[in-house]
Amino acid sequence: MVSLTFIYDMIFLIIFCLAAVIFLYLKRKNIHREGLMFLYKTKVGIKLINYIGGKYKRILWFLSYIIIGLSYILMIGIVYLIGKSVYIYVTKPFLVTSIIKAPPIAPVIPYFPQLFGLQSYFPDFSFTYFIVSISIVALVHEFSHGIFMKYNKVKIKSTGIAFLGPILGAFVEQDEKDMGKKGKIAQMAILGAGVFANIVTAIIFFIIWWGLFYVSFIPSGATFDSYAMGVVGISYIESINGINITNSTNQNLINLIDLKKLNDTNVLGLGQDKVNFTKIIVNGDSYFITIDLLKKQLELNQSQVIVYYDMPAIRNVMKGTIISIDKNSIKNYNDLGIVLSKYNPGENVNIKTRYNGGIKDYNIVMGKNPTNSSKPMVGIGNGRNLRLNMADTFAPFKKPFTEYVDNGSFLPFIYYLVFWIFLLNLLVGFFNMLPASILDGGRFFYLTVWGITKNEKIAKKAYKYSGKIILLAFILMVIAWFIGITFGKYFA
Repeated sequence: MVSLTFIYDMIFLIIFCLAAVIFLYLKRKNIHREGLMFLYKTKVGIKLINYIGGKYKRILWFLSYIIIGLSYILMIGIVYLIGKSVYIYVTKPFLVTSIIKAPPIAPVIPYFPQLFGLQSYFPDFSFTYFIVSISIVALVHEFSHGIFMKYNKVKIKSTGIAFLGPILGAFVEQDEKDMGKKGKIAQMAILGAGVFANIVTAIIFFIIWWGLFYVSFIPSGATFDSYAMGVVGISYIESINGINITNSTNQNLINLIDLKKLNDTNVLGLGQDKVNFTKIIVNGDSYFITIDLLKKQLELNQSQVIVYYDMPAIRNVMKGTIISIDKNSIKNYNDLGIVLSKYNPGENVNIKTRYNGGIKDYNIVMGKNPTNSSKPMVGIGNGRNLRLNMADTFAPFKKPFTEYVDNGSFLPFIYYLVFWIFLLNLLVGFFNMLPASILDGGRFFYLTVWGITKNEKIAKKAYKYSGKIILLAFILMVIAWFIGITFGKYFA
């Protein structure tokens, strides 16, 4: 079902595109085409740039060195992240693609999470979010370039708007000959000024985003994504699904599985939540696991395997977010611990969870904590795996394993808009310092090598090959991803 928000967003997209076409037509005499882009050149903002760049010289002198230092940090950071990503993709393509199905390179365009299967990692990215975020990113980036051009007495020829379909950008056009005459420190400060502004903007909007969280959402339950797990020694396994094991070695158990003598035959849960598990007895205690998971672990030829404790949660195949225990409301994971401490093993309790828009009801008998038999245990767990939404990854203010719901106001819309402004400024700040020719980081790297070697020819070669190496890195990731996606099923 299509939401009203999506419909409004599509209407806004259509209106925006029509307005852009009309604007380009009316201003066609002042429009310059460069490849696929249309540039509208003006003098708007130059007076303000000149004012700031000329008035605050002491501050800008001080900031110049901070900008250069930050630029090196960003460059080293992004090169390290790209290098580490290539290593992971090339050495573990099947593991990576089993977790992340999306390609390693996804353009930041409206609705890219849905287009590239990244809904589990990013919140919705509507066209409204996109156009506002990109406009702010481009404006602060280019405006900062302009201020440091003025401070370093580089002539500004024009400012303007760049159109690439419905994608907007901004630019400050400098006099290239004038720029080339300046010293290396001045040029590097100008080049790094844009990413410096993006990082500062990211920090500001992160603080705003943090504050908005507390007025936009309320805690509404304790989450879990797994069942309580433990480790047992393979040599101590006494039986599997009632079949006595006399020689519990890895290979012997694998042979029994391959001969179909061991299957998932224990039905847990009720109704539509019924799931088949395998029951394992170790030193008189029972555990659960699936045959497929057991075999995968046995093939690793380790002396132990990870299993689920025989607890109420897995026996009832509990799902969802815990919202109450008996008459006790559960708002977060701390509440859950406090309420559970009031019970004893063997007591009957009623647990309610919220799942897929409905309420599930579980009447269970409290289990015993395996490390302390006097304490009760439901048997839920949190794998806290890599499938985390980026809005949660960057949110240290959220209590762990706690579900939040919006307060029904318009503020959650603003909350996610501010998140995207923060994230895109951060990403542009890092990405733009890649030592590639089309980015600020390319010329910054060139000036660095020239300054160190005192040889412009060496700097030009380093500049040329750095871009090729980065391109090769992205190609390697795409190839590794393709191999993982195509052949991963044979190695699962």
